[in-house]
Amino acid sequence: MFYRPEDGHGLPHNPFNAIVTPRPIGWISTRGADGSENLAPYSFFNAVAYVPPQVMFASTSAKPDRGDTKDTVANIRDTGVFCVNVVEYAMRDAMNRSSGAWPREVDEFTDAGIDRLPCETIACSRVAGAPASLECRVTQIVKLEGGANIAVFGEVVGIHLRDDCMVDGMFDVASAGLLARMGYRDYAVIRETFSLRRPDE
Repeated sequence: MFYRPEDGHGLPHNPFNAIVTPRPIGWISTRGADGSENLAPYSFFNAVAYVPPQVMFASTSAKPDRGDTKDTVANIRDTGVFCVNVVEYAMRDAMNRSSGAWPREVDEFTDAGIDRLPCETIACSRVAGAPASLECRVTQIVKLEGGANIAVFGEVVGIHLRDDCMVDGMFDVASAGLLARMGYRDYAVIRETFSLRRPDE
């Protein structure tokens, strides 16, 4: 099968999301200029640089009460900071609950029953039980092609690692049981890993 996205695929569901998988989930927490807090998952998320450590995520839809974007990006525009919380299997239902397009006054931490703690280096909350959280300061906000497509880049200025996810001095992805986004309504959980040495090592 071959198709040009501009012409449509003719399938029951768009296969694009299922092709580029698995994708890590950035559970982004933000605080608005008015002090209101927001928590929402983004699967267009990844790390993009080591030194200094940097991450990005993209928001691809808008809400009527936020103009060209959603609460997360609107809050980041106001404050210049955000926190990325990684998602474990045990938090799948709370994460899914926080994905709703709720009105801006809804605090997803409270709505989904998620405990929060303050960040150390930025004025924002983080998910208390997350296996890891990355405190970030915005470096760039980039408008992408398309109506509501916006990419946010940030420098990681603080990192929280849950103690029980550390094994022999390393952050152990499998023991953390991290979630990944697949296509359609599907997710995966990382339970098994293996190692390969690069040929130049």
